[in-house]
Amino acid sequence: MAPPFKIAFVTIGQTPRIDLVPEMMDDITLGLPDGKIAFEEFGVLDGMSPEELDGMRAVEGEHSFATRLATGEEMVSSKPRTEEKLNDLLKSIDQQGFNLIVLLCTGTRIDPLEKTLVVEAQRIVDSTVEALAASASRLGVILPLERQVNDFHERHVFAGNPSLVAASPYSGEDMARSAAKLKDCDLVVMHCMGYSAEMLETVRAEVSAPVLLSRRLVAGVVRQMI
Repeated sequence: MAPPFKIAFVTIGQTPRIDLVPEMMDDITLGLPDGKIAFEEFGVLDGMSPEELDGMRAVEGEHSFATRLATGEEMVSSKPRTEEKLNDLLKSIDQQGFNLIVLLCTGTRIDPLEKTLVVEAQRIVDSTVEALAASASRLGVILPLERQVNDFHERHVFAGNPSLVAASPYSGEDMARSAAKLKDCDLVVMHCMGYSAEMLETVRAEVSAPVLLSRRLVAGVVRQMI
């Protein structure tokens, strides 16, 4: 029997990502035989003390990420400090014999690795949206944090002038209320890997446009590589 295809799921928060990885694995493994895929999870914030976590939090005016701790709490982390530690973690994973690394964040920039292919969620999502948005007169984007709305155009380049709203997947914010602001859009993207299939249905109930879920786009690419 052939050895399983080994995937490393990497989050900028803490593992296990029980809110994310099981749902993605359901999409990735649908119809595949048991044992075809093996996976491990790695988190940038794993093993940190409360004091170390405080040192990773974003300060006022700093580019940031919204992520999840193992307790289920939301944490707003510093983008530059997170990316520095993320690149160190990826270099370590690169030496561990995985077939594929899947990066579970749609906002990071990473250094090239020597041995392992990396599925960068941001590149997958942004490239797909760009291809579809070329024929969309009004694009809507749902982001985790209000502060990310303010600096979105520094981090992403989409055609036209997309409508941006914020709703955290972790803090219990009203997803339906935010989605309703995009009811006149003709394409909507939920631009965070933390958004779930359940949240997708909430958004679809508020808008008539097609809605793209980041984790499903990434899972589809991973499945094609197995």
